[in-house]
Amino acid sequence: MSALTVDVGGEVTLEARVSLPSGATAGVVLCHPHPLYGGDMDSHVVLRAADACVARRVATLRFNFRGVGASTGKHDDGRGEQDDVRAALGALRRRLPDGAAVALAGYSFGAAVAAAVARRTPIAGLALIAPPVRMVPISPPAVSGPVLIVVGAEDQYCSAADLEPIRHAMPGVTITVIDGADHFFFGALDALGGAVEGWAAALAT
Repeated sequence: MSALTVDVGGEVTLEARVSLPSGATAGVVLCHPHPLYGGDMDSHVVLRAADACVARRVATLRFNFRGVGASTGKHDDGRGEQDDVRAALGALRRRLPDGAAVALAGYSFGAAVAAAVARRTPIAGLALIAPPVRMVPISPPAVSGPVLIVVGAEDQYCSAADLEPIRHAMPGVTITVIDGADHFFFGALDALGGAVEGWAAALAT
């Protein structure tokens, strides 16, 4: 794993960490939870998802959104953060072979931002972990590969029932509901990791 600075433009740079397994032909940019509530790239859920991807030899780039940690700029309620994600996607693509599959994964606020980017930016896969659909609607993305949504059965911001419209709008989506887990996945990280690892394996094929 290496430290990296991602240039977004407009005097915004992002603190990032990249992991490039030998022979990786796919990569994932991971987006962290809400920065105003303590979210950063070292979130336990983001780290577990990153580990699951690397276990399948999928490269990862996780970063701090603008205004978090050593990233410059200010929080922008999910608007400028979309530029952060696009810059991170470009940074990861430049470190992978031409034609490599590059995907997005996000947790909570990060899932909402990732989904917003995926509506307009073609990507090879999308994993939404605990997307807060009761607060931010999720629209069908422009994704050519596997789409995964993982929620806890006790999630305070997204129930399995809330995901039914998404299931109908995206027939190929895989929705995994983890029993006993809430929005934070305490005690359920292994199950979460298993779901993400399966998605990463599909991305890498």
